[in-house]
Amino acid sequence: MRQESDFLGPQPIPPDAYWGVHTARAVQNFPISGQTVSNMPGLIRAFAYVKKATAFANCKIGSISPRQAAAIEKACDDLLAGQLHDQFVVDVIQGGAGTSTNMNANEVIANRALEHLGLPKGSYDTVHPNDHVNASQSTNDAYPTALKLATWFGIQELLGALAALRTAFEAKASEFDPILKIGRTQLQDAVPMTLGQEFAAFASMIADDEKRLRESMYLMTEVNLGGTAIGTGINAPEGYIDIVIPKLAEISGVPVVKAANLIAATSDTGAFVDISGILKRIATKLSKISNDLRLLSSGPQAGVGDIKLPARQAGSSIMPGKVNPVIPEVMNQVAFEVIGNDAAITMASEAGQLQLNAFEPLIGWSLYKSLKHLTNACTTLQVNCVEGIEANQNLLQHRIAESITLVTALNPLIGYEKAASIAKAAMGSGKTIAETAEDLGIMTRAEMQQLLVAEKLTKAGALRSS
Repeated sequence: MRQESDFLGPQPIPPDAYWGVHTARAVQNFPISGQTVSNMPGLIRAFAYVKKATAFANCKIGSISPRQAAAIEKACDDLLAGQLHDQFVVDVIQGGAGTSTNMNANEVIANRALEHLGLPKGSYDTVHPNDHVNASQSTNDAYPTALKLATWFGIQELLGALAALRTAFEAKASEFDPILKIGRTQLQDAVPMTLGQEFAAFASMIADDEKRLRESMYLMTEVNLGGTAIGTGINAPEGYIDIVIPKLAEISGVPVVKAANLIAATSDTGAFVDISGILKRIATKLSKISNDLRLLSSGPQAGVGDIKLPARQAGSSIMPGKVNPVIPEVMNQVAFEVIGNDAAITMASEAGQLQLNAFEPLIGWSLYKSLKHLTNACTTLQVNCVEGIEANQNLLQHRIAESITLVTALNPLIGYEKAASIAKAAMGSGKTIAETAEDLGIMTRAEMQQLLVAEKLTKAGALRSS
């Protein structure tokens, strides 16, 4: 063991650990979730960008030497390459507004930098976690800036998954375009539509959410880096902020800008609430779509049965041959989790006091879970469900032929009263609408058959001109 000390006293550290005394104390203090920051690779990557940009700016203004800056930047590159993530050992749920995570990052980067300089871990007189890696910073500007970068990265991944899911629904909408079915309102038969129209609506709902998310993600680009402890910029040299933020934008690819009011930006977590609200909206709509898929595929003999979902696994340990809609079900559960995460984020944001919000670790962890789980759920819904959906065409054709709802489509041609008389006569007679209309002398079956074309039956303008 090597010995490190802070103002609380000495602390033994495993010799192969890149973290140090502050991380060790955090591990002891926060045995909460069993999930460590190593499970948030996007946040580690974001911290690497922040510390690399700050090293560059600190070197430019003379706060650290070029030798120190080069070693720190090289250590940050290691983190960006995926190395040493296992050294982020503090729990994701922690007191202190993220101080433990920031200290963990400072210590790992410092010890890796020392290694690049050929020096043993803990040689902090050369590269110190606080004096050099954390120069011109506070947890209170470094942590929220990293959190915004990490959220931006997560949003990009979710947008990709949403786009792929939308494309899958669009492909099914095209495939199912000529297939007629009965639309339903309040779980009761309504009017004819095509299965393609139904799936096109799903795709449109997702496209709308993509747009909302793309618009809102720019809230993550206004950062308080350079504001240090409470936004006043104490301990940050003059000119530092004008170097560090453009550098961060350059190396991270995220178009970050300085917040208009650094004090407000240090205490205000409203941007995270807004993003979480959009994620809740997305989750709610994806859950509704999943509910519809489960209803439409219910059966196979005693349910709705309009569509067939791909069979993915045995559905019962007691009922042989049973297959359940497990993929939409997992999307439902992720949606419920996201809605719960939104409640946690809302409460954590509201509970901030004066010049700082101490509860950003919970905000960050909740946002990470919402983004990651929604992304994964979208992908499995796309690949393991939507792409394999089949239409139950024989059943749909049979229902269209016998459905009383067809009389609604006759209104523009024969008027409400005649349409109602057909419906009344057909109800319970065992005869189709076409047979009943012919019996009443209103329309021949051949004429009715001409109407049973998706384009005519589902478009009022085409009906009126036919």
